[in-house]
Amino acid sequence: MPEFRWQPLPGEIQFDAIRASGPGGQNVNKVSNAVHLRFDIRASSLPDAVKARLLAWPDQRITADGVVVIKAQDSRSLERNRADALARLVELVQAAAHVPKARRATKPTYGSQQRRLEGKSRRSGVKAGRGRVLD
Repeated sequence: MPEFRWQPLPGEIQFDAIRASGPGGQNVNKVSNAVHLRFDIRASSLPDAVKARLLAWPDQRITADGVVVIKAQDSRSLERNRADALARLVELVQAAAHVPKARRATKPTYGSQQRRLEGKSRRSGVKAGRGRVLD
């Protein structure tokens, strides 16, 4: 199965420049370099199956309204924070698009059953030998 490749359309994403939290002195108080990325899952161009998996995804960045909110503030550059937020959104969508392979139950082999029973009886003998010694 080919890997799911997706890039959001320009109108699907909303960027808001905000002030970053944390240390930084005067610069952090006057420059809005952190980014809030908002992406509405229901109104997006994603396939319906990926939308359903993403809406059911247990992630704190997805609101009850189905909006993904990602905050990026690692860099001092607004453009780098935008790129970081966008990369994290694409990574989240690709992770939700990946459907794990279904596990098929198998029966243990005869040899593995015998080895298991042999180990159990050996352990039982060790424990039985710990009893009180009668005179």
